[in-house]
Amino acid sequence: MARITPLAPPYDAATEERLRKWMPPGVGDIEPLALFRLLEIHPELASRMRPLGAGLLGHPQLPVRHRELLIARTTARCRAGYEWGVHITAFARPHVQLTEAQIRSTATGSPEDPVWDELDSAVLQLADELHDTCSISDKTLAVLRNHWGDDVILEAVICCGWYRLLSGVINAAQLDPEPWAEAFPD
Repeated sequence: MARITPLAPPYDAATEERLRKWMPPGVGDIEPLALFRLLEIHPELASRMRPLGAGLLGHPQLPVRHRELLIARTTARCRAGYEWGVHITAFARPHVQLTEAQIRSTATGSPEDPVWDELDSAVLQLADELHDTCSISDKTLAVLRNHWGDDVILEAVICCGWYRLLSGVINAAQLDPEPWAEAFPD
């Protein structure tokens, strides 16, 4: 049971509109995610947060595959199974086509697992280094620079930071998993 309870329907018209803005386009009439309903407890703060989250998902320069690897690894390292499961189910499986071994590796494996190519491994290493040291090693940076410009590297760092922030909110609130999301492996 959540420590901080997300908003529940029925919503007033203003709350309904704000929640709809959080949801991705084309999802129909599904219930807004518990995370979004939690953030909307503080509408002013949520309104300042939403543009960054929407920008990372809707207008990235960072390739979608690498964004989802960063999200999966960051949320896994933070033990935020709620967000890991949402992204594996809603993004990584349908849009990135990660294998079962790769999905498992994001949660319980290592960037050195043989399921990753050089760039994927560096992306996961970036998430690990930011989690462990809040920095990036010269070695990881060099591999990333072979593939990306500094603008994409900066976006990747910010993506990790955003999902670390959300992981802290999720873990502090002890959000229950979405019923349709994949369970985090033990």
